[in-house]
Amino acid sequence: MPTYNKLVRDLIPQIIEKQGKALETQILSDEEYNKKLRTKLQEEVNEYLEAESDEDAVEELADVLELMKALARQHGSSIEAVEKVRKEKVEKRGAFDEKVFLLHVED
Repeated sequence: MPTYNKLVRDLIPQIIEKQGKALETQILSDEEYNKKLRTKLQEEVNEYLEAESDEDAVEELADVLELMKALARQHGSSIEAVEKVRKEKVEKRGAFDEKVFLLHVED
């Protein structure tokens, strides 16, 4: 039986069972869950960076967004609150729409 030792979406165990496969899971403590969310976020960001098509990139971004929602909850917040902060930052500092690349600043 292959060992995975990774955080998965809630319905993955049921999907695996429907395929007739045996599996073992555990429910994580809040502390361990927070660590595993961060690990999973890094995994999904890496998969996004390695995506070879726009379709694959969007799939990975969807996973990143789902993890962001879970991480926001871990910080006692919500994705809506994160979005509010994002909008405030856009108003104060702009977005990344104009492709500005800072080369240097003189003191």
